[in-house]
Amino acid sequence: MQAALRPSADPPTIGALFAGFFSIGICGFGGVLPWARRMIVEQRAWLTAAEFTDLLALCQFLPGPNIINLSVALGSRFRGPRGALAAFFGLLSAPMAIILLLGVIYERYSGLPGVRPMFAGLAAAASGLVLSTALKIAAPLRHNLRDVLLALASWAAIVLLHVPLVLAMLVLAPLGILLAARSHR
Repeated sequence: MQAALRPSADPPTIGALFAGFFSIGICGFGGVLPWARRMIVEQRAWLTAAEFTDLLALCQFLPGPNIINLSVALGSRFRGPRGALAAFFGLLSAPMAIILLLGVIYERYSGLPGVRPMFAGLAAAASGLVLSTALKIAAPLRHNLRDVLLALASWAAIVLLHVPLVLAMLVLAPLGILLAARSHR
């Protein structure tokens, strides 16, 4: 995994980490990974696309929600424990308040005819965002046939063969590390 920042980028401040992840939590409510990538890579240039993909891969391997792991890892990388806490609380504070408010509203108005179709439409939009982000995250891999084949093997194992995620990762992650190490010799 590439650990260096872009040469021209200064590490974000504690406040910038909180504000950046707060904006992710607000904008990406229900599916924050697309917003996280956009903010971290495209808007603020805290990481390159390849660095984001590498860090996300690590965060997917760790237990817990990927975006939480990503916020803690990125905050810690730039500003240590205080940065990790700032990114974590920035990410979660707005969605927690919003979900409580939506829960109260849904409880009160769920019987109205338009409410359920509205939530179904929101779910469809979130699915589209996830697919779009998956394609953007995979883009840096397209230049290396080994990475493309490993990604396709992972997809086939999980989607087509229904191999449990943990088992697929226990086999494919070491294989990917071994292949990458061999290609760098």
